[in-house]
Amino acid sequence: MSLPQRSTAATLARPVAYGQRPAPRPAMHSGYPAARVAPTGARPQQAPPMAQRPVAQRPAAERPAPRAVSFLTVAEVAAIMRVSKMTVYRLVHGGELSAVRVGRSFRVPETAVREYLSEARTDVA
Repeated sequence: MSLPQRSTAATLARPVAYGQRPAPRPAMHSGYPAARVAPTGARPQQAPPMAQRPVAQRPAAERPAPRAVSFLTVAEVAAIMRVSKMTVYRLVHGGELSAVRVGRSFRVPETAVREYLSEARTDVA
């Protein structure tokens, strides 16, 4: 009768008690070279200085005034236009109202809302 032999597969790690660090995992050979990681506290390498000359500053009198663009949420546009949010989404997706996508939501420039409302006016006789 022979004893069962241990498998060469990695053994499961035992749970660690509170406040203790887990034992380091054995290195797994995957056939790919190990990724090089910068040691902690090391400074990142700086890019070499650019060969371009610095841009000369224009006097304040020649500089154009900065434009402040105000963006509105879909809910704010819906409140201004007194329609539902779904109507605003339809206008944006249909291309009738310009908007900017920020993440998963839309932002509508205030000027675009004003332009849409001024073009949408109709005179009733």
